[in-house]
Amino acid sequence: MNPIYLDYAATTPVDPRVLEAMLPFFTEHFGNAASLSHDAGHYAQEAVEHARAEVAQTLNADPREIIWTSGATESINLALKGVAASPYYQARGNHIVTVATEHKAVLDTCEYLEKQGIQVTYLPVDAHGSLDLNRLENAITDTTILVSIMHANNETGVLHPLREIGQLCKSKNVVFHTDATQSFGKEPINVQDCAIDLLSLSAHKLYGPKGVGALYVRRKGPRVRCEAILHGGGHERGLRSGTLNVPGIVGFGKATQLSREEGIEEQARIRSLRDTLQQELVAKLGVAINGHPEQRLANILNVSFTDIEAEALMKHTPGIALSSSAACTSASRQPSYVLTALGHDEQRILQSLRFSLGRFTTQQEIESTIKQLSRSVMALRS
Repeated sequence: MNPIYLDYAATTPVDPRVLEAMLPFFTEHFGNAASLSHDAGHYAQEAVEHARAEVAQTLNADPREIIWTSGATESINLALKGVAASPYYQARGNHIVTVATEHKAVLDTCEYLEKQGIQVTYLPVDAHGSLDLNRLENAITDTTILVSIMHANNETGVLHPLREIGQLCKSKNVVFHTDATQSFGKEPINVQDCAIDLLSLSAHKLYGPKGVGALYVRRKGPRVRCEAILHGGGHERGLRSGTLNVPGIVGFGKATQLSREEGIEEQARIRSLRDTLQQELVAKLGVAINGHPEQRLANILNVSFTDIEAEALMKHTPGIALSSSAACTSASRQPSYVLTALGHDEQRILQSLRFSLGRFTTQQEIESTIKQLSRSVMALRS
């Protein structure tokens, strides 16, 4: 019997409709999208451009502004390193502003850039994981070239106000990058309304395949100058060389289309299930909520169980797939730096679990989860 899967924030299963769209491009339509001297290459290129248009439409972007990558980590590296390496921005300054609760792909890249002479300011968050916009405004100086702030946190689901941040950055003439890996397809994102200059995405959080992502790069108003970090052929308008992963890109496009067409109804259903889970856990087990009670994704619930370590609880409930920390850092066994930034002590952090629901989560699974956890918690506390 497969466990109940409540770790959708780590990765999602590929939707059968996405897989169906991808399969012909492994065998029947296997052409290289850069080989335009024959029909096989043209067919692959057309499929790639159709997917590019799907992503662009969902963001209210120009398809030419979508650059394919291997995933969100590469997209983030290209955005941050690409701006930092641009002579245009180097002439203006060497300062980046980000937030202490960003994904490691941002934090580790910033740490690397610091070794290259870039100055980085890491802004704190409040007890709910929210950012003080006044603090952000005060952190931007005459030498600031880039602000990188995620849309939704991967551990708590807390949402940052993209429109307000984007307008602030625009007024300061500073490039605004956002990591929208967790929120894309769940929350509406309009890169024009929010004045977003760079935006990172990944397909595998959206019922698409692993190993494919995208970076939105603004072309005008103003045009973003971004240097390539991979070289060898000049693919993707010179920003990302390498043979395109056509099946993966096709899958990303189909996954994006489905999220755009079904997302509102889907997120309402997931939010209802998440709220039921939260209400029952609070009422029966007295858990404490980590993160903002309202300004968060519909599918994420992060809670702390009094007197029980999360690892012990997970071992006691092997029938439920959960996360005690972000998947990208779970090997470290260190207390979550995200929950630490919220001001929680080590004991509460080690008692914390993240539930993340998704497209295939059912009411029956939530009811079973509540029963299993209730039994395990009572047993461990006794």
